[in-house]
Amino acid sequence: MKKQRLTIISSSGHCGSETVQACALKEFRGMVDKLRANGIEVIAVQDTPIPHTPDSIFPNNWVSFHGDGTVVLYPMFAENRRAERRADILQRIESEGFSIRRKVDYTGFEEENRFLEGTGGIILDRVNRYAYAALSQRVDVSIIGSVLQGTELYSSAFRAYQTVNGQRLPIYHTNVMMCVATDYAVVCLDSIDDVEEREQVCHILRQTGKEIIAISEEQMHHFAGNMLQVENGKGALFLVMSQSAYDSLDEGQLQRLSKYNALLPMPIPTIETLGGGSARCMMAEIFLKKEKHKYKKLMEQNYRQLN
Repeated sequence: MKKQRLTIISSSGHCGSETVQACALKEFRGMVDKLRANGIEVIAVQDTPIPHTPDSIFPNNWVSFHGDGTVVLYPMFAENRRAERRADILQRIESEGFSIRRKVDYTGFEEENRFLEGTGGIILDRVNRYAYAALSQRVDVSIIGSVLQGTELYSSAFRAYQTVNGQRLPIYHTNVMMCVATDYAVVCLDSIDDVEEREQVCHILRQTGKEIIAISEEQMHHFAGNMLQVENGKGALFLVMSQSAYDSLDEGQLQRLSKYNALLPMPIPTIETLGGGSARCMMAEIFLKKEKHKYKKLMEQNYRQLN
């Protein structure tokens, strides 16, 4: 991950009942407040009642932002999630002073029933130029090639599984079983059944200077792989995870993680239980550069409005 100021964007979704929605919204706001209290810049985007997008609280599946000014839009498996792609969100980000130089749209693959759900599907090591991908119905290997073409990123694709009712079934998103940070990687090696593929992933991680912190499949089911390392305005690093993920880790794992960054557990049980995603899914990190003249103009406009 690049050591630069990191901005998080989250979108609060609408739940089925008022009670559930109130709980989810409280968890969402609590997470935003905790991030901001630690100096991490957050852009929180309000969901809209129409169209109905119950999973919009997980924005990292439809968009990614890159240091060269590129915004990538991804093909989504679930039809009701495709409405999450909103031009006004990108306009909001530009209004904050971020520079979008080009948009690359891969959503046309949806017509071919081929999908790649953003940084849920590919885990980017932006510094070492690797993209890790656990192949599944939502992570199509041929699209990975299209997305990475011209980016100077190398692909490390493999198959990862979980046991469901006694059967080994593909894990639908890579970020369920893997988190890559500056100096380490949290990964459920037990989910990579093929020995050669497992060794290949480990080899690349070690070659790129990562300490491998292995988690069990049980810990993975508590979202211990669904984490994201972020950086605040002062350059301090934090590992954001759910409270469930934190509680599943043993003392040795917590100590190893704490060597590299502070740990920020977030209590989000309603979101995890009913949404099926966790802390990492709620954040789409922005590596776009801020244009100083645009930012200054925005600040001047805001000042004039106040006076």
